[in-house]
Amino acid sequence: MPSHDTPDPIRRARRQTLGDIPRRSALRYPDKTAIVDGDVRLSFTEFDATVDRVAAALTAAGLSKGDALGLLSHNCWQYPVLAFATARIGVILVPINFMLVPDEIAYILDHSGCVALVAEDTLVATADHAITRSAGMVRIRAGISIDGPDLPADWADVQTWCDDDGPPAPEIEIGDDDPLRLMYTSGTESRPKGALLSSRSLMWQYISCIVTGGMEASDVEVHALPLYHCAQLDNFLATDLYLGATSVILRGPDPTRILRAIEREQATNLFAPPTVWISLLRSPELDKVDVNTLAKGYYGASAMPREILAELRERFPKLRLWNFYGQTEMASLATALGPADQAERAGSAGRPALNVETRIVDERNTPLPAGHVGEIVHRSPHATVGYHDNAEKTAESFAGGWFHSGDLGYLDDDGFLWVVDRKKDIIKTGGENVASREVEEVLYQLDGVEEAAVFALPHTHWIEAVTAVVVAKPDARLDERTVIEHSRARLAGYKVPKYVVIADELPKNPSGKILKRVLRDTYASMVDESEER
Repeated sequence: MPSHDTPDPIRRARRQTLGDIPRRSALRYPDKTAIVDGDVRLSFTEFDATVDRVAAALTAAGLSKGDALGLLSHNCWQYPVLAFATARIGVILVPINFMLVPDEIAYILDHSGCVALVAEDTLVATADHAITRSAGMVRIRAGISIDGPDLPADWADVQTWCDDDGPPAPEIEIGDDDPLRLMYTSGTESRPKGALLSSRSLMWQYISCIVTGGMEASDVEVHALPLYHCAQLDNFLATDLYLGATSVILRGPDPTRILRAIEREQATNLFAPPTVWISLLRSPELDKVDVNTLAKGYYGASAMPREILAELRERFPKLRLWNFYGQTEMASLATALGPADQAERAGSAGRPALNVETRIVDERNTPLPAGHVGEIVHRSPHATVGYHDNAEKTAESFAGGWFHSGDLGYLDDDGFLWVVDRKKDIIKTGGENVASREVEEVLYQLDGVEEAAVFALPHTHWIEAVTAVVVAKPDARLDERTVIEHSRARLAGYKVPKYVVIADELPKNPSGKILKRVLRDTYASMVDESEER
């Protein structure tokens, strides 16, 4: 049958994009609570209407399809409003890690080409510094007023956008693969890469999360991890809004507030990395609250220690657990380990999610049999549509028609994935990704540093601790405090080494490559022997 162009009325009738989600959920559940954030409670109808008003205000401010808007904020109800308002008019949302320093934010603003920046009131000063250090493309500035200082005169107030009664935004045609989200992810490069995600990437991923994770419209979920991460934003919050579930937004993962929110809202679901689950178990508040409604727990970023799994089963008797594994470039779910396999296969990343195919390949992209370690690759509509302004890296990551994760692992005889190392040399500390090379380059800026190697050491709280071994130049005097203070002035706090060793030399192979595996083995006991940080 010959190919033909789909007529416009048919194309519009078949439309299903990210920006349509709030309207469709409002039609199904008009009066049901969609968002809870402190004293703010929005029904699905109210949420959709607010998204509409903000989309119209963004259009009136001069934003159009293909423009980029940066969002620098802690968790708040305005975050999902902006995520869907931008998607509705084809504006690319750029979530920015609120722990970054101005120079790091300026790089993202410049690389993404942001013409607008929205910042929470307490972060406006940081945002202003970043704009000053940037190339000057940001022409629209707006603040989210929560409980911080008054906004500067040249910053608009997002609340005025939410209350705007102006003309509605025009209907914008959004293609399935038009980029709507630009997520920055750490890699082996010294600068983060920007992964572009489209409606197709995100919405197929939502379906995978729902089916693979046993999610339902009747769920009440607590969202405490940062929404600038696609895990909290897209594995869970946007998925709940798609389903018609209720989302309880917390500013951050404070264990007392999480436990009280579970009791107060009778929450059924919670996502957190192992570090936060451990903090809940250690909180004295756990003995004071009723958490029996909590039935579904999700974790990621690293494997859950076996002893913690056993303790969770004891303290949360109704809780079923899922391990979600993936990458930002997969929007982000790739595989999952379900409740039935938590005990027997603890440490596994599980099986491919509903809309994902996963295999292990060698350096020639040849599939490897069960039990053989190679690179983990995926084929899925979840996958990024490419890296922004980096055609070479995009081509490399999709060699052979599969997305190359950069992680190393193997499949067992039953098809379960086991991640054994990170080809990209990423440290996952407290749920955050840290590129070793980025930290190393900062260390090399310190006078007196001859060589530096940054790697991860296992840690009871952080799961992995950023660790640096530094070799001083002849006659230079370096100490741990100097290295840490230098790093803290140039990096977000979670990237600063928790442990520093001043050494005479670094172990290397005959070709001169630093042997980080030897370093990990050499200093493995250092965390246990030193004072907890």
